[in-house]
Amino acid sequence: MSDESHPKRGGPVFDPALWRGLTQRRMSRRDALGVAGKGAGLISMAALLASCGIAGSAERRGAAVDWATFWKEQMPTKQLNFANWPLYIDSEHGKTVSLELFTKATGIKVAYDPVIQGDDSFYATVEPELAAQEVTGYDLMVITNGWYFTQLVNNGFLNELDLSRLPNFFKYASPLVKNPSYDPGNKHSVTWQTGFTGIAYNTKMIKREITSFNDLADPAFSGHVGMMNDNVELGSAALLRMGVNPVGSTMADWKESTRWLEKQRPLVAGYYDQSYISHLENGDTWISQAYSGDIFQANLSGYPHLKYVTPKEGQIVWHDNMVIPRQSQNALSALAWMNFYYTPKIAGIVEDWVSYVCPVPAAQDYILDVIKDKTVANSPLVFPSAAADKLSHGYYIYRDYNDYQAWNDVYNPIIES
Repeated sequence: MSDESHPKRGGPVFDPALWRGLTQRRMSRRDALGVAGKGAGLISMAALLASCGIAGSAERRGAAVDWATFWKEQMPTKQLNFANWPLYIDSEHGKTVSLELFTKATGIKVAYDPVIQGDDSFYATVEPELAAQEVTGYDLMVITNGWYFTQLVNNGFLNELDLSRLPNFFKYASPLVKNPSYDPGNKHSVTWQTGFTGIAYNTKMIKREITSFNDLADPAFSGHVGMMNDNVELGSAALLRMGVNPVGSTMADWKESTRWLEKQRPLVAGYYDQSYISHLENGDTWISQAYSGDIFQANLSGYPHLKYVTPKEGQIVWHDNMVIPRQSQNALSALAWMNFYYTPKIAGIVEDWVSYVCPVPAAQDYILDVIKDKTVANSPLVFPSAAADKLSHGYYIYRDYNDYQAWNDVYNPIIES
């Protein structure tokens, strides 16, 4: 999921993607999460709720908002304050071309702040202002679908979008990012970047084709199997293996899925954070749960023998989403950027740098014909097939904190054992 450091591209003699691959591998956006990502966030949630003054699933919605009137009353400004993850937008020689083109086209200046290190820590930072109905200082934030996104929605901390101002989204957005289960009708969000969680394996160590989550429990790979220590990813994989879409899963499904995880446990070398990719690269691990973006970058960086697989049972798709916080001072500017981003040119410029799953399929032609980066444009890990999209499923959506804690109680013991 690859907001990685981007080296200088050199002169026109170099293929940009090749130059990336010959230098230090760019840091994945998941690297930025580290142990403070979703897995650690799940375990520490009670403490975070206490620090934020949130008791259980209590909501903090204020008075109902007439959003049609709200948007009619908004006045245009020439400023946009944009909070994002580090290294998660195009950057060349200290310049961000996509943002510069936006300013040139609209006159809106962008203060871009790569301040988000994790959904949990960022939520804890902005929650006090949002709860007090005060200005956060941001007009646009990028949040991963999951517990914190749900909290922002349930607490009334996000503006509902004026979708009439986003024609490019409806014209160019992939079906994968329209009407997501965690935000029906894109009421509060549009996707910034997307990624998949499936399986990867080392073809030097495993000579047969890998096709299923059941391959992660093959005794032939004993001691060389990697699983994730993020219980959302772990539980979602176990549910998909038994033919259950995590989005519609039940407590009974969760408990049933742990039977396979418990049976598999003796074969597992480790429940890894982002370090799983290093174990795959050095051959300690032969097969593992994996993020599509990590394998794409590994392939560019001298590990072409690592192969990402969409299991026949399906894969998880996650989305980092652009949202507008309440009390935004430049809400129309935020909508203007959302609409500007959802064009093949701008999405292509960003995508050629970050190389996750692009939310604008038509950006593929721009990258191929204008940027002339065949590696990114032709990668199924950046521009997946329609068949792969159909096999992609979202995370379970927690109804409230008790629901959230119940998931933790089911899956954390697998990792902790």
